[in-house]
Parts: sequence; structure tokens; C-alpha cells
Amino acid sequence: MLNEPQTLDSPAAAPAVIDAGKSRKPPKKAKGIFEKVPGSGVWWVRYHDAHGCLRREKAGTRGMAVMLYAKRKMDALRGEKLPESLRRRAVSFSELVDDALAYSKEKKRSYYDDKYRLERVRAWFGDTPAASIKPRDIEAKLRAMAEEGLATATVNRFRALSSLVFRQGVKNEKVDSNPARLTDHRKEDNARSRFLSPQEEEKLRAVVREHWPEREPELDIALHTGLRRGSMYKLDWADIDFEHRLVREVKPKKGKTRYVPMNPVVVAAFLKLHPPSNGQGRVFDTQKPRHWFEKAVAKSGIIDFHWHDLRHTFASRLTMLGVPIKQVQELMGHTSIAMTARHSHLAPAFAGGCGFETGGLREAGAGRGARGQFSKQN
Repeated sequence: MLNEPQTLDSPAAAPAVIDAGKSRKPPKKAKGIFEKVPGSGVWWVRYHDAHGCLRREKAGTRGMAVMLYAKRKMDALRGEKLPESLRRRAVSFSELVDDALAYSKEKKRSYYDDKYRLERVRAWFGDTPAASIKPRDIEAKLRAMAEEGLATATVNRFRALSSLVFRQGVKNEKVDSNPARLTDHRKEDNARSRFLSPQEEEKLRAVVREHWPEREPELDIALHTGLRRGSMYKLDWADIDFEHRLVREVKPKKGKTRYVPMNPVVVAAFLKLHPPSNGQGRVFDTQKPRHWFEKAVAKSGIIDFHWHDLRHTFASRLTMLGVPIKQVQELMGHTSIAMTARHSHLAPAFAGGCGFETGGLREAGAGRGARGQFSKQN
């Protein structure tokens, strides 16, 4: 009897198929390479360099790992040094942020602002190796901040801090370059010249006198000296010269110590603050007026007005009185007259008609380097 042909479904054929399946073996395990996360497809190599130090290095695919392992073994046999980037200890971005914070605490007056902002910068990359961060990565973070609605100046401050992080890293020989330098600096619009009108000042004073009467001297000093908030709230009584009617502004923004004149309104304001402190230590009991000033502005119904606009008000009123722009620059402590020129358009329209008088401004401002003052008409 002839044998019938066997099909794949027949019992006799089944063992042959099974045996064929059992004969398939996984690829032979290669020496010196491994898949750190099984199934990820990302392979690493493990080898000893020319100095006998155990090294691990990410390669990519299995084939690339095999070739890289062979190359590193050959380099070790020849006694060749590894590339600098492999010989150096991997430094995380977070470590660079710690160094930047230490530098800011020692060198910068803006340390407390930097501390808050640098923690946000740290969150950008965390423990990512600093050397792997590219300019496009930093630019993406800055762009996201701009899309959140943050002011251009604020975004630029974060760019500057990220640059500080890498600059300190380069200085400490932890990274080779500063990728933040290759990101875009955004153009800022510094042309804001919002100032307080006499009517708005009356509303604001009424609210302050009703709810925060002890804060009115702070308002007077800001309006009649043009001091920046940071400089004003860091004043010590040793900086107040009642005899010569001068306020010493120590290390103002981008400048050396300078002296600001006091008119009678400012003298009276400081005298009100003098008894509680006995003339010792700091002039003010707070470093920021936000807890009362912003509420007072809101209660008075004034729109779009910030503390720094009190400084603009000081400059605008000087200009309205016809004070020469160069003298206004000196009184404001501007390093560039272009910063002062934003108020120049007010001179012809308002001079003599704003309800303010010089209070000895022109006389006190005569001569090179002199200062002036003004007072509100009662």
C-alpha cells in the first residue's frame, strides 16, 4: 500500500513543526554590551579604559553597541585617552544652579529675587546632564514663558539667570560652553511714562490716610525724591543727612553712591518716621510696600499704576516745571539721557499749568552736579 502524502494538519507533521520552532535560538549574548532597560532597544557598553577604570557608555542600537565596544577595547589596548567629555564627571543642571545661587548670595544685591527665579529655572531641566542641554532647549523654555503672558523684561531676566548658571559652570570647569548665550534677547519696550495726576494723587492720599495713615510718609518720600523702591527701602538712618538735606543712595542700579536732595515735604516725612526708630537701623519697617500700596491704588480706583510710576511722576513733574532735561537726568540718576528723554514731551504742554511750583528747584539745581527739589502747592 502506498504511503499517503502528509499535510500540515496531519499528526505526523506536527512534531516536525514543533521541533523546528524549538531549534530557533536567541542571538548570542555579546561581551561588553547590555540593554539597560530590557526591551527598550537602547544598548550600552561596559569596558575598562587604558587606566583600568570601568566605564559605561550609551551607544544606541545593538549593532552600534557592538562596534563601539570593539573601538573602545582597541583604544584601551593602544593606550589612547578617552574624549574629554567622557573622562569628565557628568554634572547635572541642578548642580550648576546650586553654584549660581551661591554666587548670587555672595555677589548680588538681587539674591532674594534670584533665589525664587533660579528655582524655577532649575525645574526646566532638573538632573539632566548640563552638557547635553542645547540652545534650542533653553529657547523653548523662554518661549513658553512668553506665551504664558510674562512681560518681555521678565523673560529676559530668566534668560540672564540661565546664562549665569552656565557661565558659572564654565568658570568652575564643569561645562565647556554656555548655550544660553546663543538664545535670543527679546527687545524690551521701556517707553512707559505713566505718572500720577494731581487729581489721582488726591484720591490715593485720601485712601492712604483712611486705611494706612502710618504709610503716608513713604508715599511722600517716593513722590518727592524719585528713589527706586529697592534703594528707598534699604535706607538706614545713617544715610539721612538732615543738616545738609541730603539722602545717600548706596549702590543704586548701575551706578555709584549718589546724593539726593530733600525738599521740606521729604524732611517732614523722615521726621515723622524718626521717633519710632530713635534714628537707629533701617528707616522703614518693611522692604516692600506691596501689602498696602496695591490695595490703596485699587481702592482709589486708579487704573494701571505701579510703585515705579511714582518715580515716573517725580521726573514728569520736574519736566512740566521746565527743568532742563540734563538736570532731570542727574536727579533721577539715569546713566543715559535717553532714559530721561521719554518725559521731554511733557515740557511744552504742561509747563506752568500743572498746579506745582518749583519750591527752590532751579536755585538748588544750579551748577554742575547740583540737585533740585519741588513741592506741591497747597
